[in-house]
Amino acid sequence: MGNSRTLTTMQETSSPPTTAWKDFAALIKIGIVNSNLITTFTGLWLAFMFTGAHFLQSIDIVIFTLLGSSLVIAGSCALNNYIDRDIDPIMKRTKGRPTVTGKISGSRVLIVGFTFVFLGLAMLFMTNITTGIIGIIGIFSYVVLYSMWSKRLYVSNTVIGSISGAVPPLIGWAAVDPTLPPMAWMLFLLMFIWQPPHFYALAMRRVEEYRAAGIPMLPVVKGFAATKKHIIIWVAMLLPIPFFMTSLGLPFVILATAFNIGWLALGVIGYRMKDEIKWATLMFVYSLNYLTILFTAMVIFTVI
Repeated sequence: MGNSRTLTTMQETSSPPTTAWKDFAALIKIGIVNSNLITTFTGLWLAFMFTGAHFLQSIDIVIFTLLGSSLVIAGSCALNNYIDRDIDPIMKRTKGRPTVTGKISGSRVLIVGFTFVFLGLAMLFMTNITTGIIGIIGIFSYVVLYSMWSKRLYVSNTVIGSISGAVPPLIGWAAVDPTLPPMAWMLFLLMFIWQPPHFYALAMRRVEEYRAAGIPMLPVVKGFAATKKHIIIWVAMLLPIPFFMTSLGLPFVILATAFNIGWLALGVIGYRMKDEIKWATLMFVYSLNYLTILFTAMVIFTVI
């Protein structure tokens, strides 16, 4: 116990000064909340467009869905930070989190996490039962299946974790149309397939940190060559998706296909690059732009 307190004191002394807001934002992983808010809104918006329901006349559903999903994601991320307190100090990317520096105590993290999760679920259930159930599935898959179970045991942890990341557009759609037609599942599938190449590229960049933390990420267990093959396979699996989304219009199908081919081409070029970390960085940055542009385009193309 004494050593633990000494470590906490040293971390608080050596950690850079932060504001209460920055610590809170790091605790709930505000970047993840914001990016998932985009996909949730897209699912919500498309459901309105495809069902013919009026957006402004259903503003209560919009508020409950967006705020509820944000709280669920933020609460789940806080619980993830609590679970990872022992490995986060080892990784440069995570060692500044308030759960590591001691600026937010473990008990407070649990209070924030569970409070946000329960409030968020209450809001999702206020739209309909299906939306709330999907929210529960998202929480369980991220906190239990990924954070508590597979992350430290299996190289397939990234694929298992992709379930929770693909849930937000389903939440958005279900809030308006709980029947969840094929288009809603295409959004889920697009998000599910997008995540492994995105996170494998990140894992390549942080491979030594994951190795030190004992996390069996693909590049740690199988090496860079195998990871690059997996990335390209997953990206190739995105190629047919736009052709199942033709109801969004030909311009979207062309745009999505062009982005898929561009991502695949960048991956293939990676085999010729000597600097594999640079290639991983290019793939990672491309994946971020890919997701933002395509989900924004879905909204734009249904308006114009």
